[in-house]
Amino acid sequence: MILKLDKMAVDLPIPKNPSPNDAAALQELLGGKFGEMSTLMNYTFQSFNFRGRKRLRPFYDVIASIAGEEYSHIEAVTYAINLLLSGATKRGKDPVPGPLQEATDFRNTYHYTASAQTALPMDSMGNFWSGQNVFNSGNLKLDLLHNFFLECGARGNKMRVYEMVTDPTAREMISYLLVRGGLHVVAYARALEHLTGVNVTKLVPTPELSNKAFPETQKFEKQGLHLKLYTYSQDDFQQAGLIWNGNHPEDGKPLEVVFGAPEGFTPPDLEEEPQMSAPGADDYDPQMFADMAKKLGIKI
Repeated sequence: MILKLDKMAVDLPIPKNPSPNDAAALQELLGGKFGEMSTLMNYTFQSFNFRGRKRLRPFYDVIASIAGEEYSHIEAVTYAINLLLSGATKRGKDPVPGPLQEATDFRNTYHYTASAQTALPMDSMGNFWSGQNVFNSGNLKLDLLHNFFLECGARGNKMRVYEMVTDPTAREMISYLLVRGGLHVVAYARALEHLTGVNVTKLVPTPELSNKAFPETQKFEKQGLHLKLYTYSQDDFQQAGLIWNGNHPEDGKPLEVVFGAPEGFTPPDLEEEPQMSAPGADDYDPQMFADMAKKLGIKI
């Protein structure tokens, strides 16, 4: 089970201006082959389908812990896309002037025809994410090797998309993922080393593991976010520390398992887009629920 918290893993700045094409580029990090939907579903199915869990518990605990985190990464990319799309077309309820006419020049028109200027489970070219991106062979060595490759591929894409976009919101989100994804690269490398005896860390960086070229990553690393493996459970996945221990291969600082989730941040409240009929609940009276809450003693 997953405990859902109404928090964001990263505190995203609100864009000063919409940037539809930056949003389109970020879609690759959400629904691309190496995107966050792929990492979530790969590790989720591998943890659900894990055989020999009792004997190999430390490896299961690492995979399951990272799977829990990937849900928050999907959320972070999605909010970044949504923030960059907010206000991209003219707000209003009159369709006659063509409030969406500028959308014909944007790279991804799905954002305006299939959703209310919000993210979709697709890549940067509008191809919808597919379950065919899930790899779960059932062989632990092969699955861990695939996961290492998947995280390396994801890192390469993040680095390239960072170079494509210039909006501070987009770069802040990508930098957070570079730090956390880099941790996952190291985690799967160490798991393979424990399982096979092969020093997979000699393949690191694959690609370059250092984040020094990305200014926004520095504050996350100062917070130790490249060192902390979160289990997303207070009580379970205790044996993840049998794999995630020792020192980081780049800066030599000690690795740490944190039982639970990051404290998180309040998600941004997305503005309404009347021209998209979103949310389209004009007849809603918030006072009705306020009166009900008062009677029931519910704090709103």
